[in-house]
Amino acid sequence: MTTLLPLRNDPVLEGLFHQANDIILGKPQALRLAMTCLLSSGHLLIEDLPGMGKTTLAHLLATLMGLDYQRIQFTSDLLPADVIGVSVYDRNTEQFHFHPGPIFAQLLLADEINRATPKTQSALLEAMEERQVTAEGETRPLPQPFFVIATQNPAHQVGTFPLPESQLDRFLMRITLGYPDAATERLLLRGQGGRARLTNLQPVANRADLERWKQASQQVFVSDALLDYVQALLGASREIREVYGLSPRAGLGLLASARAWAWLLGREKVLPEDIQAVWPSVAGHRLGAGAEGDVHADQILRSVAVP
Repeated sequence: MTTLLPLRNDPVLEGLFHQANDIILGKPQALRLAMTCLLSSGHLLIEDLPGMGKTTLAHLLATLMGLDYQRIQFTSDLLPADVIGVSVYDRNTEQFHFHPGPIFAQLLLADEINRATPKTQSALLEAMEERQVTAEGETRPLPQPFFVIATQNPAHQVGTFPLPESQLDRFLMRITLGYPDAATERLLLRGQGGRARLTNLQPVANRADLERWKQASQQVFVSDALLDYVQALLGASREIREVYGLSPRAGLGLLASARAWAWLLGREKVLPEDIQAVWPSVAGHRLGAGAEGDVHADQILRSVAVP
């Protein structure tokens, strides 16, 4: 099985990755990218076939980080009010009282998000961008931190509604888990790893640890040469006729992700390989659906010279 690269010397962080790797077997890269997304204050889209461990990964991160966790199973009949909440009339007080929906959680799992209609999908837009929701004419802040992990089935499956570009752009990163290798699958078949082990799992870190890691990771130094490299990548994406190029928001997300990735590896400055490590996950879903976006992202990375 693949082994993890060395981590920053932080006992709490090391303990978190050690336990996570014992449950999500053979996926160190996916775990590292998911943690990178969390440290970058972004949202994560996991696209894969059912049964690959997408839900387990979301539940695992919430448990290990000690975050309040809610799951929404998206279906074609789900309504925006089922996500945000609804006001209910109280006959005793003769007033309406707002009952918060599951979106009021620190880590929200939007499971199979592309099985819901576009109207329901759009209920997440304000929440993901501004960390607040507006219902019944009143704006309500969401808990902090607020981290959305959405799972998405491949677009060719029956009963799916493709996410529009505006919704996809709210996700900082998109990852896939894929099939396990033979050795990892044998361990899973023997009962090692998987969702069953979440039952007795205890938090390893807390909100204070997360805030400390976030602040430290975003202080990682980025040189002017690296900024030139990022701008060259963004510029190359805008020369592809078939798709829209990457926005400045995508560029900021790429830098934040590279900083977090470098910090996790114990570095105090971003190197070109840090940009390259997070580039496919940040750029792919913005450059086209499924494999098309990944192909564009790979072509751009190959065409732009490293400073």
